[in-house]
Amino acid sequence: MTAFIRTEGLSKWYGNVLGLSDVTLEIGPGITGLLGPNGAGKSTFLKLITGQMKPSIGRATIDGRDIWNQYPVFKRLGFCPEQDAFYEEMTGWEFLRRLLGLHGFPRAESDSRAEEALRFVELSGDKDRLIRGYSRGMRQRLKFAQAIAHDPEIMILDEPLNGLDPLSKRKVIRLIKEYKDAGKTIIVSSHVLPEIEALTRTIVLVHQGKILARGDIHDIRDLIDKHPHMISVKTHDSRNLAASFVGEPTVSNIRFGPAPDAVVFETKDRDRFFALLMRLIAERKIEVEEITSPDDNLQAVFDYLIGK
Repeated sequence: MTAFIRTEGLSKWYGNVLGLSDVTLEIGPGITGLLGPNGAGKSTFLKLITGQMKPSIGRATIDGRDIWNQYPVFKRLGFCPEQDAFYEEMTGWEFLRRLLGLHGFPRAESDSRAEEALRFVELSGDKDRLIRGYSRGMRQRLKFAQAIAHDPEIMILDEPLNGLDPLSKRKVIRLIKEYKDAGKTIIVSSHVLPEIEALTRTIVLVHQGKILARGDIHDIRDLIDKHPHMISVKTHDSRNLAASFVGEPTVSNIRFGPAPDAVVFETKDRDRFFALLMRLIAERKIEVEEITSPDDNLQAVFDYLIGK
């Protein structure tokens, strides 16, 4: 069975502060990325569609049924919050088993479901370990396990990759994709563009409590690529590297800083620029400490879209 989340004019304010404004959306099976800078309204939206908060006005429904104050609807949802909320003196297995008991599963089924969820997130070997001894990556996977243990149709993940090391990120991304392959509806929030690109092409851009755009992430990339990109290269040979790009038609500006030994290039053809940069680094054996793109973040996306 496929599940659809629909919102109609969904709004939430806290006194005089507007958290979410007039959001009308339909989200179906697959992975949908909810993108926005910190404070954009992503967490407010997720709390409203998981029934944790009552809308000020508007509706949030699953297959036409209101979410707020409807316990039977909650059983169709799995929620992985951004912040930890564990009983640290419990083991991972005990924590899952007790949560499943609150869902109404009998003891034997709670035990088996807890075992299966831990196996899915590769924590079976640590099931009898106290949660207080879990690493950041293990805790994130345990949150994922508690969200899927009751086999919900809809998974809501709030910043599931935040603060994880690269290996843990790959593991969580793989788990999310595997769950998607089972035909589930998944919403993932993040403020980091590459994280969402690794998961899905379907995105919803949130800015100042409103939906700014929705569609294919590559369409957004194409829009951004119409604007100059800033590429920062940190190397002790920064002046020679800069000189090598003087007169290159794809580079419209070169400047030094603000970091020591850094040179910043402005280009409208990022792919060509990186091809030339890699060739120069290899041919001249230039030692590069770091290559970063200040534009490769969500705030730059929103600045471009709203014309700043």
